[in-house]
Amino acid sequence: MFEIPDLLREYDRARAYTDQLWTDLSADEVAWRPHENFSAIGWHLGHQAHVAHFMIRNLTAAEPSPDPELDPVMDSANPEPGRGRLPDLSRLAAFRADVADSIHRRVGAIRDGRVGAPRQLTIVAKTLLTALINHEYQHDQWIGEVRSGDLGHALPDRPKSDLITELDGYLVVCDPRW
Repeated sequence: MFEIPDLLREYDRARAYTDQLWTDLSADEVAWRPHENFSAIGWHLGHQAHVAHFMIRNLTAAEPSPDPELDPVMDSANPEPGRGRLPDLSRLAAFRADVADSIHRRVGAIRDGRVGAPRQLTIVAKTLLTALINHEYQHDQWIGEVRSGDLGHALPDRPKSDLITELDGYLVVCDPRW
């Protein structure tokens, strides 16, 4: 199984790739929806962070949301037409950065043994980081398809790493024993 420092680097690499997919787009492009029942790029960006926050919060430490008003907007359990208005780009970027900082703080505490049950939480953290990375790349696939196919922008090179492979067209972290 991969180690926490490797997985944290991969999480940062996945987030950096996501940023390459959207930070050069206009606010209108980030908010554009191909159909009323499809999500905008901006929703996927917030959803990636929303899921990461809730997973770290529910599996390792109870922390309040960095932006509670965004929680119902970014929750995929809410049907697309009723989710609410997307935040502006700076708020979206701040939300993503705040969640990533929280993940680094909490997983860093686990890595350093500054938690109760450090060995058990190490297993949880490794599994959690693997899921977060794969979730980030899962949504990157859709963002990239809209970016290139619908909005006509070139795609950046996909990240390269010894930890990731491609399955069914998606980048994933996959323990070689799986």
